[in-house]
Amino acid sequence: GIHQPPMMRRRRGEARTGGEGPNFVIPASSASASTLRAVTASVGLLAAAAAAAVSAVPIQAFAPSPRTSISTRVLRHQRRTATMIRPFLSSAAASRRLLSRPSLVSSRSSRSLSMMSTDADTPDYDVIVIGGGHAGCDAATASARTGARTALVTQRIDTVGELSCNPSIGGIGKGHLVKEVDALGGVIGEAADRAGIHFRMLNRRKGPAVRGPRAQMDRDLYKDAMQDLILNGEKTLSTVEASVEDLLLDEGDGIDVLAPLLGADAVEFADKNDAEKKMADMASAAANKDNRKARIRGVVVTLPDGTRKEITSRTVVITTGTFLRGVLMIGKERYSGGRHLRDSEEVEPPSVGLAKTLERFGFPLGRLKTGTPPRLDGTTIDWDACAIQPSEDPAVPFSHLRQFSGEQPPLVDAGTLINCYKSCTNEETHKLVMDYAHLLPEYDGKDGKGNGPRYCPSIYKKVERFPERTGHNSFLEPEGLSTNIVYPNGMSGPYPEDIQLKIMRTMVGLEKVEIIRPGYDVEYDFVNPQCLTHCLETKTIGGLYLAGQICGTTGYEEAAAQGVIAGANAGRAAAAASRGEAAAPFMLGRDEAYIGVLIDDLVTRGTNEPYRMFTSRAEYRISLRADNADLRLTQKGVDAGLVTDLERIAALEAREGMIEDRIDELRKFRLHVTKWAARGGNDLMGGASAHDPKKQHEVKSAEEVLGMPHVTLSAVESIVRDVQTEQQKAATDIMSGQADGDIETEEVSIMEPSPTSIYDTVEASVKYKSYVRRQHKDMASWRKAQGARIPPDVVYDHGALPTLSSEELEKLNLVRPATFADASQISGITPQSLVYLYHHVQARNKKRDRDKMQSISIAGK
Repeated sequence: GIHQPPMMRRRRGEARTGGEGPNFVIPASSASASTLRAVTASVGLLAAAAAAAVSAVPIQAFAPSPRTSISTRVLRHQRRTATMIRPFLSSAAASRRLLSRPSLVSSRSSRSLSMMSTDADTPDYDVIVIGGGHAGCDAATASARTGARTALVTQRIDTVGELSCNPSIGGIGKGHLVKEVDALGGVIGEAADRAGIHFRMLNRRKGPAVRGPRAQMDRDLYKDAMQDLILNGEKTLSTVEASVEDLLLDEGDGIDVLAPLLGADAVEFADKNDAEKKMADMASAAANKDNRKARIRGVVVTLPDGTRKEITSRTVVITTGTFLRGVLMIGKERYSGGRHLRDSEEVEPPSVGLAKTLERFGFPLGRLKTGTPPRLDGTTIDWDACAIQPSEDPAVPFSHLRQFSGEQPPLVDAGTLINCYKSCTNEETHKLVMDYAHLLPEYDGKDGKGNGPRYCPSIYKKVERFPERTGHNSFLEPEGLSTNIVYPNGMSGPYPEDIQLKIMRTMVGLEKVEIIRPGYDVEYDFVNPQCLTHCLETKTIGGLYLAGQICGTTGYEEAAAQGVIAGANAGRAAAAASRGEAAAPFMLGRDEAYIGVLIDDLVTRGTNEPYRMFTSRAEYRISLRADNADLRLTQKGVDAGLVTDLERIAALEAREGMIEDRIDELRKFRLHVTKWAARGGNDLMGGASAHDPKKQHEVKSAEEVLGMPHVTLSAVESIVRDVQTEQQKAATDIMSGQADGDIETEEVSIMEPSPTSIYDTVEASVKYKSYVRRQHKDMASWRKAQGARIPPDVVYDHGALPTLSSEELEKLNLVRPATFADASQISGITPQSLVYLYHHVQARNKKRDRDKMQSISIAGK
């Protein structure tokens, strides 16, 4: 029948049964209100006492001894964690705290305007962040963590942290960004862990470098978690509910900025390589002086009561998302707006004044579009006809700190995970999609066709682009624990509402579905990011930073990644300026982070379509794994003042030591190849050849064995443990006189299994060791060859270049670059593909030379 199944919210271990109603709420605790208040007060006092105690301990005290065992380190860190009373790690406490709906405007936000400085020479704030989406939230919190007095200005505080489209975080490439933002102390990963109701590791069957964590969110809990982190987090962060109408500027060619950034002469860049120094110099205030036409000094806002007010600051970060001259569309109907409010016909107004100011200063503006699908009534879906997609349990958290402590996201602990389901389109669906194409909107971009995301296309674009396909998957994703609303992933298409319903009802399980809200498209202005530095500061207006969809990207994760960099630089520059100093830029290289890849792609190549992160865009992706983001970035965050949490610093130091110790243990344990094969089977050592008499004297370390294909860390550790146990028993027997032996014996320690907090990183570090060396060698040779010419008759198709994507082949055919340097400037062409193209051209040239020599030789005879 047509019903909403109970497994849309199941407890761990429960079987699929019927009989529950359509709405589900996290069960409340049976404790009385007075008891809860008492417990809350006690926890608060303990947390305050713990924080005071920890603050008195030097950071060096957390550094483990190199000889400390892994189990001892884990125990010590877990004791520290317990003492510090981390919030939201108890599922019961999480449920109570997330479901208690406090006032959306905190006392701090309501006081924010009165807190502004009255000193004529001091701006009201150091940093103003415009917009409360994912870019704005991570920009504002990053800025505040640097010590800058920061104001987050948003039209509605109750929509801060809203998931405007898909209720999920992470994915392939995107999950890497979330882990990196978390490693820098950002908030998107923590909010996702608190609100996650369905977790999966994508690409789990592939190598660690391309695995991407993804989680389905409860929309309400996610928004509440993000607002808690914003409103009750950093002490130097305030919120202002107002609409930003324009920028306050001091105009003048080459004018000095109020908060300048230094170049490569900064102390922080003393040990950097030439490429990093060049990047820093290009981002410095001095380098952009000739391009500068104005400097920022604040914003003009309209308060909810209609009062117009100027708010001053040293820097401003614009994160307007889809609001910059946004236009919403359903069918042929067009109306101004940035997005629809959830559960309402009300529209949030677009930002027009900012767009006009950017246009007046010559910013290169373009139009992009994105779409959101209709929302479905889950009680009208035949769930039994759809394929179930269960959550993983246990889950892999986004928070490095939570993962290191061995803790699960709160709703996983509470057993309130849900299942998602899969439906699919068919030929009938596709016929309706094409028959009603004339009712789709007429856009401003691409000659009326609209410039939407290539990798998250509308159902119309899918059918048009792949006419040979008879079906496309759609994942049905419930939007929360206490709602019937379902998000049909992959089914955006702004047809008139009645046509959307016809299309949806052709799909399996949706034959009688009802639409709660129709899908729509939004078209908006974006700024070509080539006008930005690697710090995301504009070259034309000093002190003005951009982040998120305004820079041409798509997705919450890309927005948060830009937000943390823009906020960090705006905050560092402004905080330094308040002390009469200048700050060094905070930047990440392509070899350091996916965030570095994202920003370098944007500012050096620009984009002419919504940019989405993929692992294939990173030439150093073997090194840039999701599991080692903290090892790569947290110390950089500490150095930049972005990471100040002592528990996070202690966890990093402990994890680094544990990984180093385990790899050292594997390196020191050695065994004959024949014995490895005897204990682990032929497959462990690459087949029956392991028993070749020639190999009877060959010895391999556990590290070398783990580096072989198809060998797992757990299998190697098990063999090591067995051998050590036997050695320990033999030593004990000798010492007790139960066995003959006149040799000296040493105490044999037994290798413990690697805890989950380091398992993936140890295994990947060992397995990828040789590949990382080759990766760096390939990229070094590629950099030397960028000036090489590309023959004009090269054929760009999958036959000649099978590893290149359709997007890359399309753009190479369109541009026909003359040199590899030219090709490297094309947006969407990955460095790895350029290396492949280079080898292809080299092989082609060598074959041409051989053929030529053979012809000469034949002619000579």
